[in-house]
Amino acid sequence: MKRPAAALLMLAAPLLMGQAKPVLVPDVSERNIEIAYSFTGAELLLFGAILYPRGQAPDPEDGPADIVIVVRGPTQAVLVREKEKLAGIWLNAESTRYRSAPSFYAVASSRPIRRIVDERTRAIYELGVDSLQLSPASGAVPEVQARFDRGLVDLRTRSGLFYEDSNAVEITGGVLYRARIDIPARVPVGRFTAETFLIQKGRVLAAAVRPIEIRKSGLEQFVATSAERYSVPYGLVAVALSVLFGWGAGALWRRF
Repeated sequence: MKRPAAALLMLAAPLLMGQAKPVLVPDVSERNIEIAYSFTGAELLLFGAILYPRGQAPDPEDGPADIVIVVRGPTQAVLVREKEKLAGIWLNAESTRYRSAPSFYAVASSRPIRRIVDERTRAIYELGVDSLQLSPASGAVPEVQARFDRGLVDLRTRSGLFYEDSNAVEITGGVLYRARIDIPARVPVGRFTAETFLIQKGRVLAAAVRPIEIRKSGLEQFVATSAERYSVPYGLVAVALSVLFGWGAGALWRRF
């Protein structure tokens, strides 16, 4: 009884292989990035290969295969305040709070994303800054909430923490791909993810994720760990140092 079953599997194997989906094999140049006092930013090289069933790339007549890479930082709660000028003075006006928003978000693609997928697919996979699913904690009306969403995106875009590059991914021979993404000096620490999507004819055919760890090192790591684990002694030492430096500066001023 086992032989007919084995023979049936052997006969069906080519059909099963023909129905198999392509697989992404991604990697990054640095899995661990350390931030020291001299850190001015980093450049990540993201590369990989596309493994097609039976080793055959799709027919070019079916349209080009595109790669979209999303590097996302850890989420964090955010409070966004709106400034208002009153009698020549800028004051805090309305504000809204977000339960979670990515601390860093970068998108690299082989073509403009709007030419690769439709709006619904962009929203499902959060492909593009304008498709981010933010989580507001306030009950503001849609018009006001949209204004704050644009403000948050604008602030982080100007800081280099949100950005898109529609021509950053280079695909070679329809199989190999690579892209470079800049990590700014102001990047937060934590666990990042690099998500790679293979897209053809508006459909996501394959996806893969690689983790990236960004952490402080040296004196920065010592200070951060001390502040987190030993908050009371850290605060007392910080106050004592402030008093000491203030006294020293005053003594020098009186002498000279």
